[in-house]
Amino acid sequence: MGTGTRHLESCPAPAAPASSSSASSRSTAASDRRRSPHRGASAAIAPHESRGRASSAPHGATPPSWASGSGAGGGAAAARPPLRSSPLRRARGFPGKARPPLPPLRLQQPRWRRPAPGEASVQDEAVDKSNFKECNQIAFYRRQKLLRPGKSLYRAMLDSVTLSDENVKFQIIHEENKVLLEVEIYEIEGNIFRLKINEAAPLRARYEVPDVLIKEPTTQRLSISQKEAGILVLTSVNKDYMLQVTANPFQVELHSKGETVLSMNSNGLLYFEHLQPPPSDRKSTSENEETASDSSKQKQEDLGLWQEKFGSFLDIKAHGPSSVGVDFSLHGFDHIYGIPQHAESLLLKNTSDGDAYRLYNLDIFGHKIHDKIGIYGSVPLLLAHKPNRTSGIFWLNSSETLVDINTKAVAEHIQSGSAADTAKQRAVPLTDVRWMSESGIIDVFLLMGPTAFDIFKQFAQLTGTQALPPLFSLGYHQCRWNYEDEQDVKAVDAGFDEHDIPYDVIWLDIEHTDGKRYFTWDKKKFQNPKRMQELLRKKKRKLVVIVDPHIKADPMYALYSQGKDKGYFVKDRNGQDFEGICWPGSSCYLDFTNPEVRKWYTDQFAFKTYKGSTNILFVWNDMNEPSVFKGAELTMQKDAVHYNNWEHRELHNLYGFYQQMATAEGLIKRSSGRERPFVLTRSFFAGSQKYGAVWTGDNTAEWGYLKISIPMLLTISLAGISFCGADVGGFIGDPEPELLVRWYQAGAYQPFFRGHSNMESKRREPWLFGEKNTQIIREAIRERYVLLPYLYTLFYRAYTEAEPVMRPLWVEFPGKLETFGVENEYMLGNALLVHPVTDKEAKAVSVLLPGSEEIWYDFRTFIQMEDPGTLKIPVTLDKIPVFQRGGTVIPLKTAAGKSTEWMIDISYELRVALDTEARAIGELYLDDGHSFQYLHKKQFLYRKFTFHKNVLSSSCMDESGQYHTTCVIERVIFLGLGQQPTFVTVCSKDGKEKEVVFTYDTKTSVLMLENLALSIDTDWKICIK
Repeated sequence: MGTGTRHLESCPAPAAPASSSSASSRSTAASDRRRSPHRGASAAIAPHESRGRASSAPHGATPPSWASGSGAGGGAAAARPPLRSSPLRRARGFPGKARPPLPPLRLQQPRWRRPAPGEASVQDEAVDKSNFKECNQIAFYRRQKLLRPGKSLYRAMLDSVTLSDENVKFQIIHEENKVLLEVEIYEIEGNIFRLKINEAAPLRARYEVPDVLIKEPTTQRLSISQKEAGILVLTSVNKDYMLQVTANPFQVELHSKGETVLSMNSNGLLYFEHLQPPPSDRKSTSENEETASDSSKQKQEDLGLWQEKFGSFLDIKAHGPSSVGVDFSLHGFDHIYGIPQHAESLLLKNTSDGDAYRLYNLDIFGHKIHDKIGIYGSVPLLLAHKPNRTSGIFWLNSSETLVDINTKAVAEHIQSGSAADTAKQRAVPLTDVRWMSESGIIDVFLLMGPTAFDIFKQFAQLTGTQALPPLFSLGYHQCRWNYEDEQDVKAVDAGFDEHDIPYDVIWLDIEHTDGKRYFTWDKKKFQNPKRMQELLRKKKRKLVVIVDPHIKADPMYALYSQGKDKGYFVKDRNGQDFEGICWPGSSCYLDFTNPEVRKWYTDQFAFKTYKGSTNILFVWNDMNEPSVFKGAELTMQKDAVHYNNWEHRELHNLYGFYQQMATAEGLIKRSSGRERPFVLTRSFFAGSQKYGAVWTGDNTAEWGYLKISIPMLLTISLAGISFCGADVGGFIGDPEPELLVRWYQAGAYQPFFRGHSNMESKRREPWLFGEKNTQIIREAIRERYVLLPYLYTLFYRAYTEAEPVMRPLWVEFPGKLETFGVENEYMLGNALLVHPVTDKEAKAVSVLLPGSEEIWYDFRTFIQMEDPGTLKIPVTLDKIPVFQRGGTVIPLKTAAGKSTEWMIDISYELRVALDTEARAIGELYLDDGHSFQYLHKKQFLYRKFTFHKNVLSSSCMDESGQYHTTCVIERVIFLGLGQQPTFVTVCSKDGKEKEVVFTYDTKTSVLMLENLALSIDTDWKICIK
C-alpha cells in the first residue's frame, strides 16, 4: 500500500465484550465514526475549571443519612456513542494532528497489512478529551470537597491509648456519626514515622497495599512523655522528634528540636467513609415520600455513593463508598516536589483552582503538557524542601488518588527580648497538602530526612533501591513501531555500523507477533527469529520485544486457553472473565495481583516455552495501566474483580507494577538466577525501581515536549526510579532535524536512552537527516558511550545508596535558593551539570552554575568558567553545555565502541577537576556487566580516586569485592592545576616509582598524562612536583 492517506473504513470494528459495563454497539464500523476537529495533540486535556461548592454536609465521612442506592446489582449503561476520530490512521492512543498524506519514507517501505477481523486498529485508541475525567467528574473528590477546612469532628479518646514495642494505638471517634477509627503510630528506624488509620470494626476487611514494602519495617519503641489535659506527647528513641496528639479536635504535630515540621489534620480534613451494608430499596406509599425519594436518589447519584456514571459507563460499587483522606501542613516549606507522573513542572503548583494533581494510571496518547491529569505511572511520594531541611510524605494507597496543594504565607510570632515590647510577627510559608483516595485505608509514612539524600534512603528502606541494570541497557536503544521483518532489522543494524554509530539494542513492537499474540512471532515476517538473534549476538547486540498484559481471546492461542482454564484472568463484577478491546481485538487481562498467576507468567519466558527466544532477548511491558480501548477512561472498569475478591478500584495503580515484577522474575528464572533482567514498563508505582526501567510514554515531536521531559524525568528520579528516559525525537509526529539533534544531545546525558517513533512517523534512523546532522548525532551517542563508566558507577550508587542518577540542582545545593525551581538543567550524579538546549534556533542559553565557592569547568574544552552564577553561554548546533564540578573525578572510556560489549577492553581515562582547595574525589564501579555474580560471589571492583596535596591515589572502597580485569587507566587529565609541574611520578603498591611524560597547557591550567597503563584493580599514586 502507498504511503499516502490510509483509510480503515473497510475494516470490521472489534466487538465490544459482553462483560463490559459499556453496552457499546457491536456493529459500529470504523466508517461510522465521525471525523474529529483538527487540533494538535497538545490540546488533549482541557484545563479543569475551578468549581467551588458551599458545604452543607457535616464533617466526616459518613454518607448523609438521606443517601440511598440501587444496591450492587447495577444496570447496563446506555449505548456507547461512536468514537470521534479522524479517518487517518492513528497511532496508539489519543489522536494527534490530522496530517496530510505522508511523503515517501526514506528507508524501507512498511509492509502494512489491514488488521485481521476482530483486531483493533490504530483508531481504537484514538479518543477525544471527553474520554478522561476532570476532577469535578470524580465522585469521591466531590464528596471530600464538601468537607471544608475548619474544626475537625474527630476526637481522640486518650483513655484508649496502648503502648507496645511496636506502636502506640488509640481510637478516635466522629462526634456526629459515632464511628470509631483506630489510629496506630509507629517509629521506624532511620527517622521515619508511620501513621495508620482504619476502622476499629469494619464491615469487611479494607484493602491494605501488599508487596510494595520490601519487608515489614523495623520499629522502635516510642515513649509517652505526657498524657494529660487532652494532650498526648510521644518521644522518639533518640529524643530528636516529638509527636504531639491533640484530642479535641484530633490532630497530630511532629516537632524536631522545638521546630514544628508538619502537622496532620490541622485543617480538619480527615475524611473516612466507613463501610456500610447496601441500602434497601424503599417502596413509596405517598406522593410526599415519592418526592423525597426522588430528591434523595438525585443527591445520591450526584455523590456517586453506590454507583457512578461517566458518559455511557456505569461503575457499580458493591461495597459502597470507602473514600479516605487527610490534610498535612508543612511548616516553613514553599517548595514542593514529587508525586509523578504528570507532564508538569518540577515545582508542584497550587491547586486552589480546583485542579488537583491526579494519581491514576491512564493511557493518554499525546497528553497535554502542563496538566495535572495522571498519566502512565503513579508514585505517591511528595517531597518538601527548605534550606535547612527536606521532608517527605509517602501515601501508601493504590486506588485513584487526588492531591491538593496550597502554599501561603502565615504570620509567626517572634517574642522580642524585652517583656515590655509587644510580640512581633513575620510572614513564613506554610504548605497544605490534602490527600484524597477512593478506597483503602490511611497508611502514611513521614520521612524526616533531614537531607534530600536521607529521604532517598528512607524511601528505599521501605520500597527498595533501583535494580543494578545490565550494562548494555545503558547504551543506546533503537526502536520503532514497527521494524517490519527480519530483513528490516538486519538493514537497520547494518546501518549503524555503516555510519559508525554505536548502539546496543534494537526493539520490536506489536507487529512482530502472530496477530498480537504475545510470546509468538509473525510467521511470514519473522520466519527464523533465532537466526536473527544470532546475527545480533555476533555483533554483540541485544533484542527487546514487546509483551503487553492483554491476551487475545482466541481458544486456539495457548496462553489464552491456559489462562482461561486456570481462572487466571481478571473477572467482571458478574464473575465472568473481564473482556476489553486492545490491539488483538477482544482480550482478557491476566490478574497479576495473584501470586500463582505471576509464577505461571514467569514460566512463559522459559526458552522451551517462548519459542524463538534466546538469552539476548529482553522485554518491554506496554499498555499496562491497563489500557482498555473503549473502556471508561480507556482503562479497566473499577468494578472488575481481582484475586481475593478485591475490586480493581482498590489496586488500579499497582497493575503495571505487578506485570513488570513478574516479567523481571521470568527473565531471571530463565537463566536459573544467573543473569540480570532488563524490563521497561510504561505503568509504574512506588517500588517499580526494583524491577527495571520506565519511560515517560507517548510524547510528541515538538519542542515543548523536549522541554517538559526534563522536569518529568527529575520528578520520577526523586521518587526512587533512577532508570528513566523519554522517547528521543518524540513518539508522535515528525521532528524537524534540529529538534531531533537536540533531543539526542539531551538523551545522551539521561539515564535511559532510546529513540522511538510510531508507524505514522517517517523513518528516522540517525543517518537519515543529512551528513551534518548524522555527524552531530553520532558525536552525541559516542559521548554517551565514553561516559558509561561514570554512568554505571552512578547506577551502582543508586542501587546501594538510593542516590538518584539524574537529580535537580537543589539536591546537590540544598542551601542555594536560586536552584530550588531550576528545571531546564540538572546534575548527572554529583559531578556533571547538563543544560540541554530546548528552544528552536537558540544562539545562547542562560546557565546557572551554582555556588559562589564552587569551580566549574567546560566538560569538553576543560576551560574553567569565570565566575559561578547565571552565565549566558553561546551555543551552536553541534553540542549542548555540560560542565564538570570542581572537586570531582570522573572515570571515562578513551573511545566509544560499536556497542558496550565491544568496549570491555577499551582503556580508561580519569578526569580530575580541582576545587578551590585543589582537591578532588571520585569513584569507579566495575563488574562483568550482566550477571548477579557481583551479588552472590562478590565479583566486583569498587575503587576510590582521591587528589590531595598534589597526589592522586587509587584505593579500594569495598574490600569484599574481587574482580580481575586487564583493562587499564591510560590517561589522566587534571583540570585547574594552577602551576606547571617540574616532574610527575607514578608509585605502584610495591613502592616502585616511575617518572612519566606530561603536557601542561598554561592557558587552561590543564595537565595531561598519557600512555600510563595503570592497573584498575591495584593501589597506586601519581605524585605531581
